[in-house]
Amino acid sequence: MTAALPESSPIIAIDGIEKNYATQDGQVVAALGPLSLTIARGSFTTIVGPSGCGKSTLLKLMAGLIVPSAGQIRLNGQIVDGPQAAIGMVFQMPVLLPWKTALDNVLLPARVLGLEQRSARERAQELLALVGLADFSRRYPHELSGGMQQRVAIARALMQDPEVLVMDEPFGALDAMTRELMSLELLRLWQQSGKTIVFVTHAITEAVFLGTSVLVMSDRPGRIADLVAVDLPAERSLDLISSDAFGVYTKRIRSKFSLPGWR
Repeated sequence: MTAALPESSPIIAIDGIEKNYATQDGQVVAALGPLSLTIARGSFTTIVGPSGCGKSTLLKLMAGLIVPSAGQIRLNGQIVDGPQAAIGMVFQMPVLLPWKTALDNVLLPARVLGLEQRSARERAQELLALVGLADFSRRYPHELSGGMQQRVAIARALMQDPEVLVMDEPFGALDAMTRELMSLELLRLWQQSGKTIVFVTHAITEAVFLGTSVLVMSDRPGRIADLVAVDLPAERSLDLISSDAFGVYTKRIRSKFSLPGWR
């Protein structure tokens, strides 16, 4: 199935991508695909599906962290054949260096890339302000809450000024209230930065609240079960979740699954 989001100027084009893994006993497990998709520049695409359907695998393929078994991915028309500076990745856990301050953690990509330190430091401070942590630049990870640590991780991913931010369940380890607040912060950041975001989640409600489009994946091997264009106001508040319009989207997505516990 080939799907296209209802936006122009795709920044990512996925063509017949597949990913297989070999087990220790020599068996081949089909994890993903075939799957074809285009993602528009400046969009916020959320991905939802059952555990093990290849959501994280798809993100790693987009970022060039792993190689596809078949098919190809193009970023700005160029084949992705390795890690891409134009893509920043945020994982479920912040993975901050505990002996470095928030500012120094954000500066890590600049140091790895050998960027000029004075301008990089200014950029890092701007990013901490963007994620609401201007007053916490000298704090160490153990002095920050889980939500604050994840904000530092987001700022770090933005340090190299990527065109695309891919996020693998970044709020999965947070409590419900912090998760909602982080969703609002992420929407604000997306609107201010104009970045393209691809966001994996297990929560249908979160997928609809954040996304301009929701990619619904089938069970393994992950394919496209549905592609839902979310026509909700750009300015979103938590009250939107209880609206009838919001419920139409969650019901449509939930209908694709017969698994217990789906939200």
